[in-house]
Amino acid sequence: MRSNRCNCIMALFLTVILFQGCNSGSKHISENDIKFNTIRVDKTYHLLENPENPNCNLQIQFVYPEKYTDAAILARLQEGFILSYFGEPYRDLTPQEAVEQYVEDYLKNYKSLEEDFKSELTFSGDTPVSAWFSYYEMSANDIIYNKGDILSYMITYESYTGGAHGAHSTINEVLNLATGEPIPEEEIFIDNYQDRLAEILVDQIAKQNQVADPKELENMRFFSIDEIYPNGNFLVDEEGITYDFNEYEIAAYVVGTIHVELPYSTIRHLLRNNSPVSYLIDK
Repeated sequence: MRSNRCNCIMALFLTVILFQGCNSGSKHISENDIKFNTIRVDKTYHLLENPENPNCNLQIQFVYPEKYTDAAILARLQEGFILSYFGEPYRDLTPQEAVEQYVEDYLKNYKSLEEDFKSELTFSGDTPVSAWFSYYEMSANDIIYNKGDILSYMITYESYTGGAHGAHSTINEVLNLATGEPIPEEEIFIDNYQDRLAEILVDQIAKQNQVADPKELENMRFFSIDEIYPNGNFLVDEEGITYDFNEYEIAAYVVGTIHVELPYSTIRHLLRNNSPVSYLIDK
């Protein structure tokens, strides 16, 4: 008798827990059923094929979608990944072909310096300024968010082609797996959002730099705060939308890439209802 009563109490307890879980307001967001592969390259070439001469080094870590249930959307996704990573000349190639062609083009461009290098050898008596002929490029992309038909990924570049310093940049992409197409700002935000979103971006950058008055940013090697606007270079995830501003875009080189995280609670009034990312806002 006691055993039956305990079983009933336990069943009632589990029912209550289950009911509360179903009504807690949270939503389970499933991982997208998409498989990725990675192509890696680490290629070095010395001018005039002499190991004592300056060289270039090319490093690539290219993650791309390899398998998806919809073949047509997979083709669009692969094209988009190639376009954003390597550029327009490579968009019609397969991932492997795009990587191979990019490597070939990079080395060909570097080898075009060999005549200048020969001249430098002759002019300087075999003591060229090697730094001006030492190139490198490193790039990689990372999947940031991959749930609920939304795919966000980030591409990072670092390169040096002579000069005072190298260059760094970040490119972000947000794709709709229902269509295979990018999701632009206009599909996420309400009409005429730009000015109000710009104010929020400036305020958040000021907060990140611990200044009360955003105008003070201009004393910290930022350019005019009136010229800081949403630039389409953003990511989405379950927490919010993150914008990236690259070197020289809104501030001096020394400031570097600027990441601006905007929680959904901060921008909820600017978000369009029934957008591809609406389910993330009130999850």
